[in-house]
Order: sequence, then C-alpha cells, then structure tokens
Amino acid sequence: MKRAWQRMLSGRRLDLLDPTPVDIEVEDIAHGLAFVARWNGQTFGDWPYSVAEHSLLVEQIFTRQNAKTEPRWQLAALLHDAPEYVLGDMISPVKAAVGEGYGELDARLVAAVHIRFGLPAALPVKIKRAIKKADIISARLEAEQIAGFSKTEADRIFGKIDADVAAEYEIRLRPPSQVRKDYTQRHADLLAQMAI
Repeated sequence: MKRAWQRMLSGRRLDLLDPTPVDIEVEDIAHGLAFVARWNGQTFGDWPYSVAEHSLLVEQIFTRQNAKTEPRWQLAALLHDAPEYVLGDMISPVKAAVGEGYGELDARLVAAVHIRFGLPAALPVKIKRAIKKADIISARLEAEQIAGFSKTEADRIFGKIDADVAAEYEIRLRPPSQVRKDYTQRHADLLAQMAI
C-alpha cells in the first residue's frame, strides 16, 4: 500500500486513513487551517478568508446563540472543520460529487480530533445541529460580505438571516499568522475552561 500519512510541522505523522488522537496537535490544526482558503480563494480582499477565521466566527456565533452552553461544546464548534487542515476545504457541490469516501475520511478525522481534545467521538445530535446552524449563518455572511453573492442570491442559497444578526458580524481578512495565533489561543482558553 502506498503512503497514506501526512507529515506535520510538529513532526507528527498523521495516517489519513486510520488517524489516531496522539498524532493530532492543535498547532498543526491552527497552522493548516490558517492557510486553507474558504470559497476556493474566490473572495475579495488582500488575504484569503481562511478556514481558521471561519471556525473562529462559527464558534462565536454558536456561543452567542447558545449562551449557556458548556465550554466543551464551544470547543466542538471551533473544531468543526478541523479535518480540513489535512483534507483542504472543498465546496459543498464538490463534496457531494466525491461521495461517501470523503464523508468517511472526514468522519474518522473528526472522531480522532474530538478524542484528542476530550470530546466524544460523535457529538450529541442537538449540539451538532446547533453548530451546523452557526456554520450556515457564517456561510451566509461570508457569501454576501466577501464572496461576491448578492443579498438575494445569498438568501436563496443559504437562507435569510435577521438583519440584526447580519449587522452584528463583520467578516475579517487577516494575515495567516494572526489567525493561527487567535485560533490556538481560543483553543487554549476553552480547554482551560473545561478543566475548571
């Protein structure tokens, strides 16, 4: 069998077909996600809008919508796209075209990431749905603010959102080094809250 592992900057070797939690480091996740562009890089601005920045926004939206949620579920929201640090970000139509193989690979990576950071391999359905809701709101905001969609088109594809919600969030495009640092720090803050 050919090589199926990815060498990380931490020195870890992550087997993409059979990932183990011990080979996952948040620094590798943060670094990878800070350099993976959402929307296949088709966004306005001087910096690509990274999956790490998107993940920070999703966690922020999730936390505001679920004010009494536990820090571990906030962490789950932050990590919701973690597998993309090695898989890259594929737009939904491509994921659908690739089929079940992508979904299975993603699910194995999600489970390993969750276990590594003290979360259940599979999230409770209620939490998963709440994170997905925040993810869709983030995508809706991104579509109109930085990806060139008109309001009408974004509403049709991603659903309408309340004007107050739309006004509350401004998409930021920042250098990967800043986003990586903020992602790593938010991860550390949430882990510290979980330990209390």
